[in-house]
Amino acid sequence: MDIELTQEQAMIQQLAREFAEKEVRPIAEAIDREARFPRETVGRMAELGLMGIAVPDAYGGGGGDTVAYVLALEELARACASHAVIMSVNNSLYCDPVLKHGTEEQKARFLTPYASGQKIGCFALTEPEAGSDASNQTTLARMDGDGYVLDGRKVFVTNGRESSAALVFAQTDRAAGRRGITAFLVEKETPGFTVVKTEDKLGIRASDTAELLFERCRVPAANRLGAVGQGFRIALGTLDGGRIGIAAQAVGIAVAAYEAAVAYARERKSFGVPIGQHQMVQWMLADMATAIEAARLLTLRAAWRKDSGAPFGSEAAMAKLFAAETAMRVTTDAVQVHGGYGFIKEYQVERHFRDAKITQIYEGTSQIQKLVIARQLLGAAGQVA
Repeated sequence: MDIELTQEQAMIQQLAREFAEKEVRPIAEAIDREARFPRETVGRMAELGLMGIAVPDAYGGGGGDTVAYVLALEELARACASHAVIMSVNNSLYCDPVLKHGTEEQKARFLTPYASGQKIGCFALTEPEAGSDASNQTTLARMDGDGYVLDGRKVFVTNGRESSAALVFAQTDRAAGRRGITAFLVEKETPGFTVVKTEDKLGIRASDTAELLFERCRVPAANRLGAVGQGFRIALGTLDGGRIGIAAQAVGIAVAAYEAAVAYARERKSFGVPIGQHQMVQWMLADMATAIEAARLLTLRAAWRKDSGAPFGSEAAMAKLFAAETAMRVTTDAVQVHGGYGFIKEYQVERHFRDAKITQIYEGTSQIQKLVIARQLLGAAGQVA
């Protein structure tokens, strides 16, 4: 792996850093407190080419690669994890599978406006009884004439309220199990497609997380993504790439908490000296810095393998697992370094602490990542998401 950034990658990283510092960080606390979707800055992300950063120019994207994508995501997450996940879902979970599996007609309609950021997409896989066991789909797509009729419910859909289209997974053949799952692109204005509610969350509060309901929702056959019965494979492949993005988000959150802890350790005094002169605090900061560097390198390695065309599922799971655990550990220790001040909202480490937790859960829990890694090591076929 070449760890030297190309000129383009370095430029995208710098672009994202400047945008995050000047436009995102100043509003991060307010939009978290108000649970307000940041439409204006998401629009700016679109103008900067960040909403479809790894999609070719021909389809409205930024024409970058996965390494550039994770570099930009880390910078955004360092300022605001909500902005990062909005960008991540549109890039990894929506645009990427449409780019890989869509027809040219589908790409014109369902990719170009989304990669350019004119519209936002979402990924609707999880159901009340189908989380880690993603094959346990109950949403049904019944063939009817020249299309399908969808009935079912999807939960924990990031960007679900704000999106213009959803990538929806449904059973077209219940008897076939996971081989009977098919993917569909469903536009928001389709009759029978309803956003039931949005969740009031612990963290990433400025991104919307919605519950979607499909009731006799008619979808043209032309909106089917990939072949009948290939939906589960599409979902798992999409999640492999998505995990790289979540790893980058986790690294960014950890960096923000670490930087806050270092600054506080230099200023706060106890026993007549800055607390950073106490050995136990120094050890905590050293552990934070070491874990962050390791998580960043794992994430870049997974991104590099994806760009090179090499298998990257195990590497993505390792990066997501380690980065998420690092984010939770670093933010916990950053709160500890701040003492009582870390427990109040005046200091932003409590926001980073809240934001870190979800990285251990979505796009596959830490426990699921261990199963994915172990099964690949042992040569077993993965059956979980």
